[in-house]
Amino acid sequence: MWLPGSLVAVTGPIQRYTENQMSNENGLQARVIGLFNLQREELKPVLLSGAFFFCVLTALMLLRPARDALGMQRGIEAVRWLFIGTALITLLANPAFGWLVSRFRRVPFIACTYVFFAASLVGFFLLLVLAPAAVGVTSGQVFYVWFSVFNLFATMLFWALMADRFSLEQSKRFFALISVGGTLGAIFGPWLASVLAKPLGTPALLLVSAGFLILALVLAWAVARSQGNARAVAGDGQPAQENRSIIGGSAWQGITAVFQSRYLLGIAGYVILMSIMATLLYFTRLQMVAALGDDVDMRTTVFARIDLITQVTTLVLQAVFAGKLMKRFGVHVTLMLLPLTVALGFIGLAIVGTLAMLIVFQAVFSAIQRAITRPARETLYTVVSREDKYKSKAFIDTFGYRGGDVAGSQVEGWLGRLGMGLAGLASVAVPLALVWAALGLWLGRTQQRIVRKTPPAR
Repeated sequence: MWLPGSLVAVTGPIQRYTENQMSNENGLQARVIGLFNLQREELKPVLLSGAFFFCVLTALMLLRPARDALGMQRGIEAVRWLFIGTALITLLANPAFGWLVSRFRRVPFIACTYVFFAASLVGFFLLLVLAPAAVGVTSGQVFYVWFSVFNLFATMLFWALMADRFSLEQSKRFFALISVGGTLGAIFGPWLASVLAKPLGTPALLLVSAGFLILALVLAWAVARSQGNARAVAGDGQPAQENRSIIGGSAWQGITAVFQSRYLLGIAGYVILMSIMATLLYFTRLQMVAALGDDVDMRTTVFARIDLITQVTTLVLQAVFAGKLMKRFGVHVTLMLLPLTVALGFIGLAIVGTLAMLIVFQAVFSAIQRAITRPARETLYTVVSREDKYKSKAFIDTFGYRGGDVAGSQVEGWLGRLGMGLAGLASVAVPLALVWAALGLWLGRTQQRIVRKTPPAR
């Protein structure tokens, strides 16, 4: 006969084992929460957001080295025209995106955008497989422009959702942490491309990228729905917002709002100056890589290696410095870091002028931009209206960015035609970088004033 004492003897160790396991899991969770300065209820949305960004960057970086190599097939001068084409396409796409934002709730218009780009990737795949003879230099340039638009809208939507989902206080604590997910995706994407390109073929990478984009959409839905679908109040005086409603308004309202607000116009100026600097550096990189030879595969390999070095540097900065900088020194100081780095970098490039120096400058520039400046810049949108988070941000982060690209490419070409070289490039870049740093300081201070004027939540 089975006695109660025997039952206790058997179930006791099982119960203690289960309790120990739960205690270990809770202890691990507590250590993670303490390490990254999170509250317990914030852990899930932060992890989901990091996974979301991982999928977006994996989808992009699977294809980016090939994009750069294809764009150079007709020479560097043709790339300048591709920048103009990209800027025009993004200008045309903004009213269409504004219409989606005005007519649909948040998750549906995010879904429409990501599904459109995933379907476009499938279309390019079918073209490569079913009509390979039609693929040439022109189709490569079409892909270059399309990818550039895809890159801008995919990342813009991610950060718009983050600014809508989290408060200013929260964004300072873990936007840099969320960015780690994107950096891991940016490292994983090129590695996955190198592994799959030979057994599956290059066209199949388009389908893999589309698959990651659909997975990103699923995670976007999970992030939007987590924690009752509302931003938490985090002690910065900002009230929680109801995010189920349709934003409404005009499809053009996001564009007009930028020119009616000094703060939004300042963000646009910051983005344009950053884009000009990135483009000056980008074309310098193209010039130096072009000097190595005309082989497309060789160029793709060089670009991929530069990207890999950049992503590893970014990951180190994110893991060690990024989150602490913004929290300790504030958004205004963090926004000044990249402009000052650019000023020093162009001075160093003018003095040394080698590909090795360029790779170091490119790696440091991109790492600071992605690990430190991008999270700090995205916090600027946490204090504006939901309409501005999506509509005005879309205009600033797409057309504003590509407008800066066009300006930067034309300036670099003009300097090249004058034969001014790297010294001439530095003479233009350094003063612009100092103006850029001053603008970053003003934006951070203005954000603080907006927060002080915001009435506390009741």
